[in-house]
Amino acid sequence: MSQTDFTSPLVGRDRELTRLLGALEHARAGEARAVLVAGDAGVGKTRLLDEVAERATGRGVRVLTGHCVDLGDVGLPYLPFTEILGRVAADEHLAPRLADHPAVERLRGGGTDARGPGTPGDEPRRDAVRGGDAARDADARLRLFEGMAALLAGLAEDAPLLLVLEDLHWADQSSRDLLRFLLTRGTLGAPGHRLAVLASYRSDDLHRRHPLRPLLAELVRLPAVERLELRPMPDAEMARLLRELRGGPLPETTVRGIVDRAEGNAFYAQELLAATDMAASGVPSALADVLLIRVEQLPETAQHVLRTAAVAGRRVEHDLLREAVGLPEDALESALREAVGRQLLVPGEGDTYAFRHALTREAVYADLLPGERARLHGTFARLLAGRGGAGESAAERAHHSRESHDLPAALAASLQAADHARRVGAPAEELRHLEAALDLWSAVEPAARPTGEGTDRISLTLRASAAAAHAGEVHRAVALTRAALAGIGQDADSELAARVRYTLAGNLLTVDNLTAAFAYSSEALALIPAEPPSRTWVWAAATHVMAARQVGETGTALRVARRALRAAEQLGVADAQADLLISLVGLEGGARRTAEGRERLVEARELARRAGNAPVEMRALFHLAVGCFEAGAFEESLPWAAEGLERARDAGLLSSPYPLEMRYLQQLVLYTLGRWEECLRAADGAGAVPAVGGFTAAPVLYVALARGDAWAAERARALLDGPFEWMATLVAGIALTDAAAMRGDAEAAVEQARATTAALTDEAGTVPDAAVRLAALALSAVADRAAALRHAGDAAGAERWARAAGQLVETARRAAGHSEAGPPQGPEGQAWLARAEAEWIRAVSGPDAAAWEKAVAAFGYGDVYEQTRCRLRWAEALLTEDRRAEAAEQAGVVRETAVRLGAAPLRERVEELIRRGRLGDAPRAEGAGAASPLTAREQEVLRLLARGRSNRQIGEELFITGKTASVHVSNILAKLGAASRTEAVAIAYRDGLLTAEPSTSG
Repeated sequence: MSQTDFTSPLVGRDRELTRLLGALEHARAGEARAVLVAGDAGVGKTRLLDEVAERATGRGVRVLTGHCVDLGDVGLPYLPFTEILGRVAADEHLAPRLADHPAVERLRGGGTDARGPGTPGDEPRRDAVRGGDAARDADARLRLFEGMAALLAGLAEDAPLLLVLEDLHWADQSSRDLLRFLLTRGTLGAPGHRLAVLASYRSDDLHRRHPLRPLLAELVRLPAVERLELRPMPDAEMARLLRELRGGPLPETTVRGIVDRAEGNAFYAQELLAATDMAASGVPSALADVLLIRVEQLPETAQHVLRTAAVAGRRVEHDLLREAVGLPEDALESALREAVGRQLLVPGEGDTYAFRHALTREAVYADLLPGERARLHGTFARLLAGRGGAGESAAERAHHSRESHDLPAALAASLQAADHARRVGAPAEELRHLEAALDLWSAVEPAARPTGEGTDRISLTLRASAAAAHAGEVHRAVALTRAALAGIGQDADSELAARVRYTLAGNLLTVDNLTAAFAYSSEALALIPAEPPSRTWVWAAATHVMAARQVGETGTALRVARRALRAAEQLGVADAQADLLISLVGLEGGARRTAEGRERLVEARELARRAGNAPVEMRALFHLAVGCFEAGAFEESLPWAAEGLERARDAGLLSSPYPLEMRYLQQLVLYTLGRWEECLRAADGAGAVPAVGGFTAAPVLYVALARGDAWAAERARALLDGPFEWMATLVAGIALTDAAAMRGDAEAAVEQARATTAALTDEAGTVPDAAVRLAALALSAVADRAAALRHAGDAAGAERWARAAGQLVETARRAAGHSEAGPPQGPEGQAWLARAEAEWIRAVSGPDAAAWEKAVAAFGYGDVYEQTRCRLRWAEALLTEDRRAEAAEQAGVVRETAVRLGAAPLRERVEELIRRGRLGDAPRAEGAGAASPLTAREQEVLRLLARGRSNRQIGEELFITGKTASVHVSNILAKLGAASRTEAVAIAYRDGLLTAEPSTSG
């Protein structure tokens, strides 16, 4: 088995690391401790222990490590302790200690006892033939144990000692006995020993009769011994580990695939990652070999049962397995007991068995011969068919029939499984079964295909496209609808041809291909007459209305919408009526922000609900939530979003477009209101999102940016990977523009704002509403640059940036509705415009208190963070106008809010303003003589810099990586304007950021 890469990053083990380092600190203080570290093979025990050992060494702790090795029935006694003694003997400073303990020398093949020379390896043989010497052997064994305890105690007197024992599940009986003695009567049994013992073992290897189990049960009852379970890594941490291991871009689909298969096991994840560039699929051969070793240790009957269970899937019912293997009950139970005892299978609810790890099942399955595999699949298909039923049984039948090459049965079962998935609200599963059916369609003779309404290829393809859209696979939905269109012949029914085209138009709208959507919706409307009205024409018209609006054909959209609404009412097509009502509210500029407009949206919601059309109901609820948001009624927005998400959950539509946007909106409202912890909890509890739903992470990104987290910009850039997505582009643009402005990069901020605005501007030239926010964010950096150039006496440079500011503010005015482009935006858009105007004035002529006061008031509708950022600018402007008391008042409010939000960069800026402007007592970092421009962590790093610590030493002392320490050092140099570490320390002493530490002696 290949070992974990010890240079790999330690990810997701902060809690466990803290516990182990805590035990180490107790030991350094003279309170001996032991921790038994349990976990499955490959879960990361060795990597964690290596991290502890490295940090222990950095703290002056001596580390000795011993390994147990799997040597079968001929294990070497005391092997891990022999290794430890070898390390002691090889160290010239420690070797003299061995001479004081001759009994211990016997472990290394030397030394004497009362019977003369010998080795522990001789003892079992001599005991067998010289039973009369048992008492003398016991006495020698006791002297050995006591000598080992005394040696360790002596070593711990010289320096704190960490003893690491790895893989106790392979320990021989003698080693287990010696460990028991050390922890009960020896080193941990006496006070004052500066010793910590960390011992690891594989919990998945401990079958019922494993000899380590009684020892563990005994040891954990000791007060100085604790057990630490190293559980599988959470998905988010596993994803982070994979990205850090790769050290470069890694497609999100690859990450998700590995995370799903590895199930929290770091070793499995590394092996799967290493195989991602290989052409072969399945389990990598090296990993398969590791997994199959334990299977091959089972008796042949148990292996046969495992192979059969692997064909059944991850989980199998006892009765079904019994029928498939064809064994007598007692033989089957014996085989299952072996597999369960070796923790390859685990019993579950309802008389089922499951593989403990999915990759084990994959490896066993891949090891089957092709004929054996097909035969077993055929067996399961016949057994399931005999049981009847639908749902999951149909899905299983489809799988087994296909793998056993019974394609007609597989096609029929796939369609049954798709029907069941639709009934239970599982669109992703419905899509999977429908695509399987479409793959099989041409391979099955027409006479053998299922018959009935909706079972032709075009109808099934349309149904698959709808399932894809509901599952959030919008690009797949487009591809499927295009396939349906390509399959329509010249003599196709006009209503079917129209239905395919307006379905394609609707799907194209979701991926922002607006011109094509309008073209196809126009074709659909032209294929069927408006009179007499029909359901197909009404739906074609409803889709055409949305497409026309998106390409700026507002007049056409209004005319068709009103006519179609009358037709829908006449025909009693309630869900189409609801859809058209929603469109009309959107076409009447700003109507959804009004009480009257929201009343009509409530009516649409009720119509869609009565008709049982969940997607249209989701659309109505989304517009209700976003209308309240645009009106500044944030608290009113939250219940609508919550209702929409609840209804989407019930209908299995959480991954479809409108619920995704409601998820985003819900978190955005919480972010805007300053309820950031609630926002983060809502994001954590939201579950997985489809690839197109990455934009829902926006509020979390905004929180991270405001709190100074470096990963936020990287995550924002990742949203731009893959096909163009309007919302993802918007979110990434806002985050990256703000990040550039916060770091003072005016060029990057302007470029990002302009590029994002251009990407989001529609084909009719309509600038997106968000352009006002993008312009205001970029203006912040532009104004900073212009002010700095004016201060430096570069009038030409300042004028150049002032012109750039003028262009940006014009974009903001146009987007906010202060032009002929369209109706004015609501409170949010007007607030961003007020900020843009204030930043423009600052860029052109300097800070203006009245403009910033207006911006603060404009954000009073509820945006806590943006109001606070404007308040800081207001305080700066007041200070410039020498209105010091007012400036101090505003700065105090900013500091209080920044602390409450955890917005560290904003807090640092306001504290710097307070210090420079002498507006009051800014909080002082511990040990510093003046208000510090540094964060609390940077102040700690600075203190260690002053002591001459290297980046690695700083990292060890502060429990951070050396790389993170290096980043903090670079930040300190930049903030203090220093060219070197020495200069930074000198500046810190000069400015009172550091005070001389009292000298110590001894």
